[in-house]
Amino acid sequence: MIAITRDVIDYTALTEQVRSTQAGAVVLFLGTVRELTGDRKTVALDYEAYPGMAEKLLAEVEQRARSRWPILAAGLVHRLGHLELGEISVAVAVSCPHRDQAFEAGRFMIDTLKELVPIWKKENWADGTTEWVHPGVEAGASPGGQPG
Repeated sequence: MIAITRDVIDYTALTEQVRSTQAGAVVLFLGTVRELTGDRKTVALDYEAYPGMAEKLLAEVEQRARSRWPILAAGLVHRLGHLELGEISVAVAVSCPHRDQAFEAGRFMIDTLKELVPIWKKENWADGTTEWVHPGVEAGASPGGQPG
Protein backbone atom coordinates (compact mmCIF):
# COMPACT_ATOMS: atom_id res chain seq x y z
CA MET A 1 0.00 0.00 0.00
CA ILE A 2 1.31 3.38 -1.04
CA ALA A 3 -0.53 6.47 0.17
CA ILE A 4 -0.31 10.17 0.83
CA THR A 5 -3.12 11.15 3.18
CA ARG A 6 -4.43 13.93 5.38
CA ASP A 7 -6.09 11.34 7.64
CA VAL A 8 -4.64 9.81 10.78
CA ILE A 9 -2.46 6.84 9.76
CA ASP A 10 -3.97 3.53 10.83
CA TYR A 11 -0.72 1.70 11.49
CA THR A 12 -2.52 -1.36 12.85
CA ALA A 13 -4.37 -1.83 9.56
CA LEU A 14 -1.16 -1.18 7.63
CA THR A 15 0.66 -3.83 9.65
CA GLU A 16 -2.14 -6.34 9.08
CA GLN A 17 -2.03 -5.65 5.33
CA VAL A 18 1.62 -6.72 5.12
CA ARG A 19 1.39 -9.78 7.39
CA SER A 20 1.74 -13.13 5.65
CA THR A 21 1.92 -16.76 6.67
CA GLN A 22 5.07 -16.89 4.53
CA ALA A 23 6.72 -14.11 6.55
CA GLY A 24 8.83 -14.83 9.59
CA ALA A 25 9.13 -11.09 10.25
CA VAL A 26 7.04 -7.95 10.04
CA VAL A 27 8.73 -4.64 10.78
CA LEU A 28 6.81 -1.42 11.41
CA PHE A 29 8.46 2.01 11.53
CA LEU A 30 6.51 5.03 12.77
CA GLY A 31 7.82 8.55 12.37
CA THR A 32 6.31 10.83 15.01
CA VAL A 33 6.37 14.55 15.78
CA ARG A 34 9.05 15.05 18.42
CA GLU A 35 9.29 17.96 20.83
CA LEU A 36 12.97 18.81 20.44
CA THR A 37 15.03 19.26 17.29
CA GLY A 38 18.53 19.95 18.49
CA ASP A 39 18.08 22.54 21.20
CA ARG A 40 14.87 24.04 19.72
CA LYS A 41 11.41 23.18 20.99
CA THR A 42 8.86 22.15 18.37
CA VAL A 43 5.14 22.67 19.00
CA ALA A 44 3.82 21.22 15.71
CA LEU A 45 4.77 20.29 12.15
CA ASP A 46 3.06 21.01 8.86
CA TYR A 47 3.65 18.68 5.89
CA GLU A 48 2.90 19.53 2.26
CA ALA A 49 3.45 17.70 -1.01
CA TYR A 50 2.13 17.19 -4.51
CA PRO A 51 0.32 13.90 -3.78
CA GLY A 52 0.54 12.38 -7.26
CA MET A 53 4.26 13.01 -7.54
CA ALA A 54 4.92 11.86 -3.97
CA GLU A 55 2.94 8.63 -4.44
CA LYS A 56 4.82 7.87 -7.67
CA LEU A 57 8.14 8.21 -5.83
CA LEU A 58 6.89 6.18 -2.86
CA ALA A 59 6.15 3.38 -5.32
CA GLU A 60 9.68 3.76 -6.71
CA VAL A 61 11.11 3.43 -3.18
CA GLU A 62 9.13 0.24 -2.71
CA GLN A 63 10.33 -1.16 -6.05
CA ARG A 64 13.95 -0.40 -5.20
CA ALA A 65 13.56 -2.25 -1.90
CA ARG A 66 11.88 -5.21 -3.63
CA SER A 67 14.85 -5.48 -5.98
CA ARG A 68 17.19 -5.93 -2.99
CA TRP A 69 15.20 -7.98 -0.44
CA PRO A 70 12.61 -10.80 -0.63
CA ILE A 71 9.73 -8.56 0.40
CA LEU A 72 6.40 -10.33 0.64
CA ALA A 73 4.40 -7.15 1.24
CA ALA A 74 5.14 -3.51 2.00
CA GLY A 75 3.30 -0.34 2.88
CA LEU A 76 4.45 3.28 2.89
CA VAL A 77 2.08 5.99 4.10
CA HIS A 78 2.90 9.66 4.70
CA ARG A 79 0.53 12.15 6.26
CA LEU A 80 0.10 15.75 5.14
CA GLY A 81 -1.30 18.71 7.03
CA HIS A 82 -0.87 20.04 10.57
CA LEU A 83 0.42 17.50 13.11
CA GLU A 84 0.74 18.01 16.84
CA LEU A 85 3.40 16.53 19.13
CA GLY A 86 3.30 12.74 19.22
CA GLU A 87 1.21 12.35 16.06
CA ILE A 88 2.38 9.91 13.39
CA SER A 89 3.67 11.52 10.20
CA VAL A 90 4.90 8.43 8.36
CA ALA A 91 4.53 4.66 8.59
CA VAL A 92 6.55 1.99 6.82
CA ALA A 93 5.60 -1.67 7.19
CA VAL A 94 7.36 -4.59 5.54
CA SER A 95 7.21 -8.37 5.73
CA CYS A 96 9.99 -10.75 4.72
CA PRO A 97 10.84 -14.39 5.35
CA HIS A 98 13.51 -13.43 7.93
CA ARG A 99 13.94 -10.61 10.47
CA ASP A 100 17.28 -9.26 9.20
CA GLN A 101 15.76 -8.85 5.74
CA ALA A 102 12.71 -7.06 7.14
CA PHE A 103 14.77 -4.70 9.31
CA GLU A 104 17.15 -3.87 6.43
CA ALA A 105 14.33 -3.34 3.94
CA GLY A 106 12.34 -1.17 6.35
CA ARG A 107 15.39 0.96 7.16
CA PHE A 108 16.17 1.35 3.48
CA MET A 109 12.59 2.40 2.69
CA ILE A 110 12.34 5.12 5.36
CA ASP A 111 15.82 6.46 4.62
CA THR A 112 15.22 6.51 0.86
CA LEU A 113 11.74 8.01 1.30
CA LYS A 114 13.25 10.91 3.29
CA GLU A 115 15.91 11.47 0.62
CA LEU A 116 13.82 11.19 -2.55
CA VAL A 117 10.16 11.90 -1.92
CA PRO A 118 9.27 15.61 -2.21
CA ILE A 119 7.42 16.15 1.05
CA TRP A 120 8.09 19.48 2.72
CA LYS A 121 8.04 19.92 6.47
CA LYS A 122 7.45 23.19 8.29
CA GLU A 123 8.76 23.29 11.84
CA ASN A 124 6.57 25.38 14.14
CA TRP A 125 8.85 26.46 16.99
CA ALA A 126 7.83 27.33 20.56
CA ASP A 127 9.17 30.89 20.09
CA GLY A 128 6.53 31.49 17.38
CA THR A 129 8.88 31.21 14.41
CA THR A 130 8.59 28.67 11.60
CA GLU A 131 11.04 27.09 9.19
CA TRP A 132 10.41 25.04 6.03
CA VAL A 133 12.68 22.02 5.72
CA HIS A 134 13.45 20.67 2.26
CA PRO A 135 13.22 16.89 1.76
CA GLY A 136 16.44 15.22 2.86
CA VAL A 137 17.63 18.29 4.82
CA GLU A 138 17.32 18.59 8.60
CA ALA A 139 15.90 21.71 10.27
CA GLY A 140 18.46 24.45 10.79
CA ALA A 141 20.36 23.58 7.58
CA SER A 142 20.08 25.59 4.39
CA PRO A 143 17.05 24.03 2.63
CA GLY A 144 17.66 25.28 -0.91
CA GLY A 145 13.92 25.40 -1.55
CA GLN A 146 10.44 25.33 -0.16
CA PRO A 147 6.97 24.62 -1.46
CA GLY A 148 5.61 27.12 -3.91
